[in-house]
Amino acid sequence: MERNLKNKVVVITGGATGIGYEIADQYLQKNPKVTILLDIDEKQGPEAAKTLCTKYGTNKAVFMKCDVTKDLETVSSKIIDTYKTVDVLINNAGVLDEKFVKKTIDINVMALIEWSLKFWEHMRIDKNGKGGTIVNIASIYGYRIDQYLPVYQASKFAVTGFTKSLGHAYNFNRSGVRIIAICPGYTETKLVDAPKTWDEACLADYHAFLKKQLWQKVESVGKAAVEVYEKASSGTAWVIEGAKPTFEV
Repeated sequence: MERNLKNKVVVITGGATGIGYEIADQYLQKNPKVTILLDIDEKQGPEAAKTLCTKYGTNKAVFMKCDVTKDLETVSSKIIDTYKTVDVLINNAGVLDEKFVKKTIDINVMALIEWSLKFWEHMRIDKNGKGGTIVNIASIYGYRIDQYLPVYQASKFAVTGFTKSLGHAYNFNRSGVRIIAICPGYTETKLVDAPKTWDEACLADYHAFLKKQLWQKVESVGKAAVEVYEKASSGTAWVIEGAKPTFEV
């Protein structure tokens, strides 16, 4: 399948800030038709789109307010009515808060699955679609275990498993839709400004643990998102940690 971003319509959930915004920035360097930033942040979203349009050209970035847990049908219909074809969906919206179990699963798992299946149906060539790519932002905790974040890790294991199953060669060969996952390590975003553990008794240990990890800037994840888009086979997951070269898991 074609693996370049030129003239593609790209949809990014959680696109107003952090990793989502950086992926939009890096993708726009490859000259897609448009990047559509979906986010609940009505203040930062328009600013993000304006900044990207100033940098890359008028209408290259568009913001749409979206709660991924509630707005799938209305927002996806608006996107498809406007642009006719979506080529790339990046499921980036996510939360890290062990105190809110249902919210974590609703956003990190349920919404990601529902958005993937919706756009998989839209893209699939065996139902008159044009094919496409769905990129799921998982985590190093989508394949690696430690003792501090059981809820978050459960959500990201679900993302990895879902990606590898829906992205299996059997499904790719009949649909023409590639499903891949990116597993970032610890990245300097708002998500990890003040992470909460499931048990407050281990919070001090967790903070000491964090200081020993390999950290990276969002730019590393954005660049990895371009690299993985251009090289990855469907059903694969790729790690970017400590700004080191990506590798498959």
